[in-house]
Amino acid sequence: MTTSSGSAVVTLPADTQILVTREFDAPRRLVWRAYTEPELIKRWWAGLRGNVTSVEVDLRVGGRWRYVMQANGGFEVAFHGEYREIAAPERLVNTEAYEGIPEPDANAALVTMTLVEKEERTFMEVLIETRDKDGRDAIINSGMESGMQESYDALEQVAATLK
Repeated sequence: MTTSSGSAVVTLPADTQILVTREFDAPRRLVWRAYTEPELIKRWWAGLRGNVTSVEVDLRVGGRWRYVMQANGGFEVAFHGEYREIAAPERLVNTEAYEGIPEPDANAALVTMTLVEKEERTFMEVLIETRDKDGRDAIINSGMESGMQESYDALEQVAATLK
């Protein structure tokens, strides 16, 4: 296995957009499974930042999702959203609301994740679209990048263990 540890690249293509790209040393169908199945999400979503305490996934258009973790600092972190488009195993579109801010649903981002496979490796693009530049900057300034690197490293490890 060629490790891709810490290799996610974050760019800001527009004032309301964050684009994350990363390559995984695993086939697309396994990355998709690790990304969408509750028992697998529990193994990677918190990275090294805490322990996942709850994962709810209703993987259908209009279905809802919610992930909760107990962070290492003793506080709870939760996100939720709604699935808007599902084209397994290549594209997933959903809203994402951070429950730790006022009016999380009014400030939810739209997240489009695409997976492309080349020679048993998977190339992921995640486009996060926010309501405004302040929302985008708040996400960037939250330290999301280092936590995301840890989570995606763990996601790759989980996908690589699947058959």
